[in-house]
Amino acid sequence: MTVRHPGEVMGSRKPTMADVARHAGVSLKTVSRVVNQEPHVRASLQARVQAAISALGYRRNEAAARLARGATMLTLGLVMENISNEFYSRLAAAVEAAAAEHEALVVFGSYEESSDKERMLIESMYARGVDCLIVVPSAADHAWLAEHASLTTVFVDRVPPGLEAADVVLLDDVWGGRTATEHLLSHGHRRIALISDDDGVSSVHDRATGYRTALAAAGVAAEEELVVHGVFDPRRVAYEVARLLDLPSPPTALFATNNRAAIGILHALRERPERPAYVGFDDFALADVFNPGVTVVRYDTARLARSAVDLLLNPSRAARRMKVPVELVPRGSGELPPPFRPTMG
Repeated sequence: MTVRHPGEVMGSRKPTMADVARHAGVSLKTVSRVVNQEPHVRASLQARVQAAISALGYRRNEAAARLARGATMLTLGLVMENISNEFYSRLAAAVEAAAAEHEALVVFGSYEESSDKERMLIESMYARGVDCLIVVPSAADHAWLAEHASLTTVFVDRVPPGLEAADVVLLDDVWGGRTATEHLLSHGHRRIALISDDDGVSSVHDRATGYRTALAAAGVAAEEELVVHGVFDPRRVAYEVARLLDLPSPPTALFATNNRAAIGILHALRERPERPAYVGFDDFALADVFNPGVTVVRYDTARLARSAVDLLLNPSRAARRMKVPVELVPRGSGELPPPFRPTMG
């Protein structure tokens, strides 16, 4: 069984100008003139077209409009943490596919966990004339981006420090962290470890908040000796997991806040006799091949990308926050019971 976020709604085909024309009972040319704000359109026709646009939820394709005016192809810059991470490679492919629907080109840059390189990439793209940006921000302060206010930017997965009023597309990280932890609690676990990276990143912080919220709701104390922060590399995660399992009172379950941490847990358990339960945040290739399969919190990467591209192509003066739902996918690792420990008498 898959546990879905309660607010999840399936998408549908986007309405076109032809749909608006049929709904309003006017010609396609009239719709085009209204959408492109051309002069000398009767007020009554404008009202009919605008009413049809509102009823259908039509949005103008800014990239196509740009080409129609004789301008060059719209170029989107995508700046990410590390393209070698499966999350980012999937996101890059999804952004490219979403941009292609608008006949837009995407250029990529990976800052490899260096905030200095992140700034260099963004400023380089700005200097080379990219039209807009999608950024997965680092934990560093991003107030300096206000210098490039003319460059429309949407942030993905994380709130950029120093730019809290920016357009951001987020996952429902608190809900995901809470659901993962509640799942482990429901299978009898009370000593649940948290394995995460930089707590200064909003998504990591929110997933940890969900973890702590679930424990508190169950009346279980969050024990700091079971919390690991700041681990990025799966090999370091494996070391920390082994350290936790060697404690006098080890955890019986683990919650990993990203795919690298989940992979690190798998590395650690290869040579261990223990079989703690664990849930990862982010799906990854082969997660359903292991025995048991890896229980994960996953989401629709394509929806994440489309939401970001839609915000870019429909700019607004007011900052917007979009939240993409997540779902728990049980595959076996999160359903393992705590080990039986007979009491001494």
